[in-house]
Amino acid sequence: MELRIVHETCYDYATPVMLAQHMAHLRPSDTLPGQRLLSHTLRVTPQPAQQMDSEDAFGNPRHFFALQVPHDKLCVHAETEVHTEAPGALPESPPWETVRAQFTYHAGAPFDAANEFVYASPYVPRHEAFADYARPDFTAGRPLLAACEALTARMHKELTYRSGSTEINTPALTALERREGVCQDFAHILLGCLRSLGLPARYVSGYLLTQVPEGQVRLIGADASHAWVSVYCPGADGGPGAWCDFDPTNNHCGLGRPGEDYVTLALGRDFGDVSPLRGVIQGGGSHTLHVGVTVAPVDDFPTTSVNADDQADR
Repeated sequence: MELRIVHETCYDYATPVMLAQHMAHLRPSDTLPGQRLLSHTLRVTPQPAQQMDSEDAFGNPRHFFALQVPHDKLCVHAETEVHTEAPGALPESPPWETVRAQFTYHAGAPFDAANEFVYASPYVPRHEAFADYARPDFTAGRPLLAACEALTARMHKELTYRSGSTEINTPALTALERREGVCQDFAHILLGCLRSLGLPARYVSGYLLTQVPEGQVRLIGADASHAWVSVYCPGADGGPGAWCDFDPTNNHCGLGRPGEDYVTLALGRDFGDVSPLRGVIQGGGSHTLHVGVTVAPVDDFPTTSVNADDQADR
């Protein structure tokens, strides 16, 4: 599947911003299995005085830019084309307790890069409430990925997706207590459940091709960013492990990605590591944020726009 993604973010400031520095995670990685970057362009208005591409601590491409002229509006327009492939089936996995024991610290334990995704992060604490919610699916001796699949399905059934029910900084424990939220909240809850059981899991930000209701046309800017979770499954007999993806919002899962219609943008401990756009500004006062995202097959990209003032990068 070849997909085109247009992601536009605009800030309107009440008073001029005098100086600004921003970091964008808007370029998909070209090193992930089942995903190949075909093209990517990023336009910033006003023209930055300084720009630089680099990788963050998790290997994600990122783009830094600095603005040194007064401006009352900032627009960042990213356009990307990606080739995706269908995910593989979930592999056989050891009992979840075996994986937990492997990632429990003890002197002389061999290093595993997945260790950094076991611990609490700013948006995802380890808490007994998460462990309690997960335990019905993590019964004694159950294979890790079977338990993850069951928990994902139960979250999809028991939690209500409700746009606007939470804010970007709503604690994951609050979303769990309310049993509602958006994809960011669902991903944080699943991460909290897994890490609270001692299992390595990371946050995935990206995009999902949505289906247009019958009789309607796809509109530019009508989509949104998406988020899901990747769980580490150790290899047999000490061999290389694999990351398996679970999307509780839609109850999809697969090896390396939940589906062919998913595009991985960035990986981290939680949303804070991979926010599409963040920055530090001098001036500006209050602001209004406008975000529009479009995901569509390259050969079927829409030409009709939608006012996307209330879209959110979550």
